[in-house]
Amino acid sequence: MTGAHAPSTPAGGVKGGGFALAFIFLTVLLNMIGFGIIMPVMPGLLMAVADAPLSDAARWGGYLSLVYAVAQFVMMPIIGGLSDRFGRRPVMLASLAAYSFDFLIMAVAPSITVLLIARLFSGAFAATFSTANAYIADISPPEKRAANFGLMGAAFGLGFIIGPGIGGILGEAFGPRAPFFAVAAIGALNFVFGFFAMPETLAPQNRRRFEWRRANAFGNFRQFAKYPVMLPIAATIFLLQLANWTFPSVWSYFASEKFAWGADEIGWSLMFVGFMAALVQAGVVRLVVPAIGERASALVGMAIATATYFGFAIAPDERTIYALIAISAFAALATPALQGIMSRTIPADAQGELQGAIGAVMSVSMVLGPPVMTQVFAAFSEPTAPIGFFGLPIAPEGVGVYFPGAPFILAGILSGLAVFPALAAFGRIARPRTPATTPAAE
Repeated sequence: MTGAHAPSTPAGGVKGGGFALAFIFLTVLLNMIGFGIIMPVMPGLLMAVADAPLSDAARWGGYLSLVYAVAQFVMMPIIGGLSDRFGRRPVMLASLAAYSFDFLIMAVAPSITVLLIARLFSGAFAATFSTANAYIADISPPEKRAANFGLMGAAFGLGFIIGPGIGGILGEAFGPRAPFFAVAAIGALNFVFGFFAMPETLAPQNRRRFEWRRANAFGNFRQFAKYPVMLPIAATIFLLQLANWTFPSVWSYFASEKFAWGADEIGWSLMFVGFMAALVQAGVVRLVVPAIGERASALVGMAIATATYFGFAIAPDERTIYALIAISAFAALATPALQGIMSRTIPADAQGELQGAIGAVMSVSMVLGPPVMTQVFAAFSEPTAPIGFFGLPIAPEGVGVYFPGAPFILAGILSGLAVFPALAAFGRIARPRTPATTPAAE
């Protein structure tokens, strides 16, 4: 979608292109800050709005994450299709205005019902990454596209690093609603900046008719029928991503329950998570994968993920937690290595479809992971309540087992299971004959 309808003279032919690139960078940054900024304060906000203990707040947090993820999964191809029909500028500005207004609604939400509805719309209007990528393709000459897409990746990572820190500081100083007001205000300012700085980049002759059949979030899965060799690795990536959602969905509740951390302490810890992830992904992956090979990198990453998840579950103190965060960042070796293997097994003209299929797998993990992990946390954070899962009792009254680290045990199991489809895939895919010809070859 991103490049097929772009003008033939990008970047230099767009008046104000530099400001436009800055606007897109800020938009992606804002979306990720908005995602991260609410994480440290969500337990406090939900406990206040629902008038419920932490375990029930975690359940509601899972439902909020679910509606957000479903909305984003469904809306991403729709918003991308609308931008191909009406242009990048109106779609991006409309989404940003609605996203800002939605955070204002969440800031003043009087009930869980209002929060759920607002979070649903927040997910829908946060699905602007496809339009942002299309805009980058429009304004960038071919030789600069990789660098500009890398800039978007930097905005993505930077937003997650600074978002939790800002949320923790504001939440501790002014209460759990303050970060929502902050995102709404920043979004409004970014809308004003974009209104004046963002030109339209999609020429009328390059626009296409909007078609619902092409705006199908499940269409990308058809690629697995065309290239069945991808299925085992796709299953591996799915299990790893499902486990990985333990951090954003449960961490705030887990740290509050087990270590009695406040919003600021939770925010600092999440900032450290983002910093270590960025450090490993930007530097270590580029060095280690070519040195030891894709298959070894994938297996090492999965082993680290499995071990550190179990470590988080039983960590006794803050010092241990921070050490585990630093080590767990190296689990990021797995997914890029697996994606590299997949990209070598299909034709060059199907690479775009492959990335769409991988994105669909990750989106489904985002839909399933948070509600599952928060339900597990809730079930094991009430020592005297019957153990239940999605409302179904699995132990009698008064036989509850208190173990807030239970979601990390589940994450460790999922990461360990991911090894088996990976090994099955490695057995079916031949190693490249000329290792030196590819950066990540074995």
